[in-house]
Amino acid sequence: MLNKVMPSLPAAVAGIGDGATLLIGGFGPSGVPTELLRALLDTGARELTIVNNNAGNGEAGLSELIRAGRVRKMICSFARSSNPRKPNAEAFGEWYRAGKIELEVVPQGTLAERLRAAGAGVGPFYTPTAYGTRLAEGKEAREFGGRGYVLEHPLHGDVAFVCAHRADGHGNLMYRYASRNFGPVMCMASRLAVAQVDEVVPLGSLPPEHVMTPGIFVQRVVEVRRGRA
Repeated sequence: MLNKVMPSLPAAVAGIGDGATLLIGGFGPSGVPTELLRALLDTGARELTIVNNNAGNGEAGLSELIRAGRVRKMICSFARSSNPRKPNAEAFGEWYRAGKIELEVVPQGTLAERLRAAGAGVGPFYTPTAYGTRLAEGKEAREFGGRGYVLEHPLHGDVAFVCAHRADGHGNLMYRYASRNFGPVMCMASRLAVAQVDEVVPLGSLPPEHVMTPGIFVQRVVEVRRGRA
C-alpha cells in the first residue's frame, strides 16, 4: 500500500490479536507511543508479550495494559525505577510479585543487538555481556580468545509501536532527538510496524538524509497531535 496513513488510532491498531509479541519504542519518557498503547487496550487483545526498555513509564500506556491483565510476559532491561519519585513500573511490580506476569531481563545493549539481528536477518550471536551471571543460566556459553561469551538469539516481533516526529504517506520516518532510541531497529524486526507521529507531511518534503526509518519498514502511520486524544 502506497498511502500508509491511517484515519484513526483504532484503525492503526486493528487486527492485532491475542498472543502477539509487541515491540514498544521508548527510552524513559522519550519516544513512547502512549496513544497507540491506549488504543490497543480498547481492542481487548490479551496474552501479549511486550518488549520494551523498561516495564512501564508512569501510569499511562504500558502500565495500563499491565493493570488490565493483558500482558503475559515482559522482556526488558529495567523492570524497576531507580527514581523513588517516579515509580515507572509500579503496575508491573505488583503483578510480578503476585505471580501474574513473566519477566525476562535482557541487558540493554544485548536487547538492542537482538532486535538489530532480527531486522538484519542475522542468526544467533555471541556476546560477553552477562557471561558468568544469572542472566546466562540455561544459555550456551563458550570461550573465544580466553574470554567468555553467551549465545543470544534474534528478537522478532509481530508488531512494533514507535513514536516519530514526522512521516510522509509512504511511511518514511523522522525522529526528534532521543525519541529515536529503539524505533529504527524495532521497525525492522517486526512484521507490522505502526508509527505514531506528530505530523504527516507531503511526499518529498522530508530530505532523504533526514529519514531515519525508511518507509519499507513501516506499514501504518497515524497522526496524533499534541494534546489530542
